[in-house]
Amino acid sequence: MSKYYGVNEIRTKFLDFFKRKEHYIMKSFSLVPKNDNSLLLINSGMAPLKPYFTGQEKPPKNRVATCQKCIRTGDIENVGKTARHGTFFEMLGNFSFGDYFKREAISWTWEFLTVDMGLDKERLYPSVYLEDDEAFEIWNKEIGIPSHKIYRFGKEDNFWEHGSGPCGPCSEVYYDRGEKYGCHKENCTVGCSCDRYMEVWNNVFTQFNGDGKGNYTELEQKNIDTGMGLERLAVVVQDVGSIFEVDTIKALLDAVADTASTSYNKDPLKDISLRLITDHIRSCTFMISDGIMPQNEGRGYVLRRLLRRAARHGRILGIDKKFLSGLAARVIDMNKEAYPELNDRKDMILKVIAEEEERFYKNIDNGLGILSQMKEELRRSGGKVLDGKDAFKLYDTYGFPYDLTKEILEEDGYVIDEEGFNAEMEKQRKKARDARKGTNYMGADVTVYQKIPADIKSEFTGYDSLKSRGKIITAVSDDEIVQALTVGERGTIITDITPFYATMGGQSSDKGIIYNDEGKFIVEDCIKIQGNKTGHIGYVKEGLLRTGVFVQLEVDAVKREETCKNHSATHLLHKALRNVLGKHVEQAGSLVEADRLRFDFTHFLALTQEELKKVEDEVNTEIRMALDVKTDIMDLDSAKKTGAMALFGEKYAENVRVVSMGDYSKELCGGTHVKNTSDIAAFKIISENGIAAGVRRIEAITSDSVRNYYENIEIMLNEAANELKTTPSNIAERIRGILDELKMIKSENESLKAKLAKESMGDASDRITDIKGIKLISMCVENVEMNELRNLGDGLKEKTQGGVVVLASKVSGNVNLMVMAGDAALKNGADAGKIIKEIAPIVGGGGGGRPNMAQAGGKNPENIEEALKKAKEILQMQLK
Repeated sequence: MSKYYGVNEIRTKFLDFFKRKEHYIMKSFSLVPKNDNSLLLINSGMAPLKPYFTGQEKPPKNRVATCQKCIRTGDIENVGKTARHGTFFEMLGNFSFGDYFKREAISWTWEFLTVDMGLDKERLYPSVYLEDDEAFEIWNKEIGIPSHKIYRFGKEDNFWEHGSGPCGPCSEVYYDRGEKYGCHKENCTVGCSCDRYMEVWNNVFTQFNGDGKGNYTELEQKNIDTGMGLERLAVVVQDVGSIFEVDTIKALLDAVADTASTSYNKDPLKDISLRLITDHIRSCTFMISDGIMPQNEGRGYVLRRLLRRAARHGRILGIDKKFLSGLAARVIDMNKEAYPELNDRKDMILKVIAEEEERFYKNIDNGLGILSQMKEELRRSGGKVLDGKDAFKLYDTYGFPYDLTKEILEEDGYVIDEEGFNAEMEKQRKKARDARKGTNYMGADVTVYQKIPADIKSEFTGYDSLKSRGKIITAVSDDEIVQALTVGERGTIITDITPFYATMGGQSSDKGIIYNDEGKFIVEDCIKIQGNKTGHIGYVKEGLLRTGVFVQLEVDAVKREETCKNHSATHLLHKALRNVLGKHVEQAGSLVEADRLRFDFTHFLALTQEELKKVEDEVNTEIRMALDVKTDIMDLDSAKKTGAMALFGEKYAENVRVVSMGDYSKELCGGTHVKNTSDIAAFKIISENGIAAGVRRIEAITSDSVRNYYENIEIMLNEAANELKTTPSNIAERIRGILDELKMIKSENESLKAKLAKESMGDASDRITDIKGIKLISMCVENVEMNELRNLGDGLKEKTQGGVVVLASKVSGNVNLMVMAGDAALKNGADAGKIIKEIAPIVGGGGGGRPNMAQAGGKNPENIEEALKKAKEILQMQLK
């Protein structure tokens, strides 16, 4: 048997092994896909490396190895129910981009598994694609595996392709874990669905280009894409039953069990909850560390769903307190060496989880109340099936788990219209799918930009100059690469040198012109294209521009200057927010334009006016301090040691730009900035609001926009003063006087309405009837609003000596209903809330309330008398 290695040791040994094989070791990419709308979350080791496989970007080296954090939610409903399923995992991978191929890949697979991991050679079984004789020969003749131990599988198992594009055969390696994990069937062998033979390694040999119709051509550049689940390998190395029993995950699961005062493998139902919580809190911790926040759509919805499922199963285990943030702290401590970003953002991660857990518990309580009302409606109508739309509303709007709705209903003999619920769920899924573009082998559908040769690059000169001379390398129309663009045509121009900043990092792009003696091109937008290319988007205003010629490129200096002011202001704002609110504040997004800035940040409460003033004052102080803005290029580790702040979930190159504003602010940033903070002139916060759970947004302006802002306020102030017949300095006093007048008029109006209501009622004493010793007044009055109807009811209740008052009023074609029950009536079983629920539908409405007072509205005044008659019948049934 192999030597015991922990999860963290296996990860290190794998990366060290391939470092010895001259691979460039890349850090894990963020779980948030970059420039790939086809993926919600990174779900494989290969996913973030797509641009290298497609040739749109050149890898840092032709040999790369990674340990990539991944999340898959396709089997989320089975997580916990089995020991196999999980959402978060780490994928070990080694990749070759046109370098080594099958011989080296297979040889290193065998070497790592048998030498570095020490796995028993006799228990390892490779598989190859049915027609891949080359891989079979390598395993058999070079590695020495007997032919009867090499399994040939067909396309379904051992050929990797998705639609059209690069594809190829696979070679997997299985490990025989022994009979104790098997199904004990006579034909149990490699490929059996039981847990005995576990796949631990998969080599994908990308050697063909498929047309999606079964036709294949040989690729000139052959690639290796290797995937190996870290947790799976740990299961084999540690000889445990499942991923939930490997060292780090089991330690977390035990912490969950301790919190619930239970233990694993004692109660199958509790084990489901223990596994689910363990898996989900791992996913949530890593997702939040990469900048994903709980929301109602997209990847934020995935996070919210995982958190709520975990909290729900905490309740199932009997945990009656907030507990998820404590578990997240354990996840951080166990993984911070491999993923330091977890520890860097620990405070923020724990706060987001605690806030969302608290919100969920409130939703559960609200949901129980709403579900109770739905059950009551079913009882009254005699139905047994809850409408699927109602169940989905509980699930989607109130965060109330579907399984909990189902469970509670079944306890009382009701069921859910599952077909209707699933139909609503499918609408939501379609909406999510439509938000992403269609996919092919490598993700998003190929665009015309991806047809541009990978070796084309654009050198950015815009940090130092707003004018450059460059050569047009490529021109693109809407759907094809062209040799020229002529007058009136829209398109994209790519040059070898450009001073134009492309939209990136929240900063909007430059605008300007590209021209020579032959033509003039108006640049309306600039985008970053895969492979370090800048696309200048716009139209030809004069003549034509063609590829291969030199042009002048000029950036709109005014727009760039104003944009720089706003961008530099966001750095000052970020620092001021951390100083005023706390170190948990992280940038969660930004938009920098010429006329405004928008800054999203992690925080959990609305800012008070005092906090906003402190932030604004601090930014303006640093502007007045006239701090020099300096840019340095350094390696990432050195930059972090200087204290430079990195952006949430951003993947940085080895060398980064550090933008410093005196000793006040220091951030990693690729954008453009002012030379001195005094250039910003002034800073003003316009608004602050929440945009998602734990994320706030500030909108602000700088420089001339601040002056324009106050000039507009002055104009509006003068206009208001003119309307009020006063001066600007006396507006507040004038408004207070008007409000006092309105208050007095309102009081007089209410008194008049009360008088009219009493007059319309006549002598209510004539309307008193006796039901089982309880006095009832039931009557209709004209044109009395709900507030006054309540006042009338209070007065009439005294006449009934603790009895019941039922009032209806016709107002503008609608109905107001009100029922009140006094102490005597209540003691004898009267319930105003139940009466109103029964009679409101008669007048085409609905409502509710407490036993002593309830109200409703309706749209059918012609049925008022019927409703009053029904109220009397209900009261008679209620009274003892």
